[in-house]
Amino acid sequence: MTRAKKATEVPTDPLDAMLARLQLSGIRDQLDSLLDEAARANLSARETLILLCEREIARKDHRRIDMALKLAHFPAVKELAGFDFEAQPSIDPKQIRDLAASRWIANGENVLLLGPPGVGKTHLSIALGREAILAGYTVQFTTATTLVAGLAKAHGDRRLDEKLLALSKPKLLIVDELGYLPLEPDAAHLFFQLVSRRYETGAMLITSNRSVAEWGTVFADPVVATAILDRLLHHSYVLTIRGDSYRLRAKRKSGLIKPPPVGDGPPVGSASLRPVTDGSNLQPRS
Repeated sequence: MTRAKKATEVPTDPLDAMLARLQLSGIRDQLDSLLDEAARANLSARETLILLCEREIARKDHRRIDMALKLAHFPAVKELAGFDFEAQPSIDPKQIRDLAASRWIANGENVLLLGPPGVGKTHLSIALGREAILAGYTVQFTTATTLVAGLAKAHGDRRLDEKLLALSKPKLLIVDELGYLPLEPDAAHLFFQLVSRRYETGAMLITSNRSVAEWGTVFADPVVATAILDRLLHHSYVLTIRGDSYRLRAKRKSGLIKPPPVGDGPPVGSASLRPVTDGSNLQPRS
């Protein structure tokens, strides 16, 4: 019986194999077109190598950003360019641009965005999170109720350390809507453990409709709330937004609700962005 002849194997391009081994897929997938582009521009060998490296870096950055945005679990696409600063005069654009530079994330500091519903806190938190990803940082977004519920479940399953470890990995953890809905009975203790785990090592951005003076009520435990704030405010920027709700303003423009009489509307003040590094009741830790 004659043995079937094996199909002739096509020899692998050694350059293609080397680029694949070096994981330079951006160069490998576009090599011919990139070399043609270099030839048309009369680039030198060194300039051609620079071109190849630039395209590889651009491909890797694009993939990294796409993956990081998926892992962040943002509820919507929000960017600083889409924020209407004119409609919210209590916010200083320069202050937000300073935060968008992400230096506070590198330093493991915190940002608190405080103010009534509808003033743009979630928009700004997502936009700042996107800027952090573009700067190369890992980000995770969650709501306060989802976060605490997850911690409570992990505690009940005896996996709290595992959950805290996972939440300590992102360089920036965004906790949205603290104070809007009731929290789990052990919320204060669970949240305190998370803040302690990330203290001075991982940045947090928290949005809340409650002033820090009301957090004892939010957590139903003034003592633990004070300990939480002690760590959060030690290295932090507090931005208080005073103004009208975007959603209510849109309803008024459409005529669905009537505007309040003159003098009865909510006060519009100036947002204050201030680093909190010490204070009479906040002592630095050794």
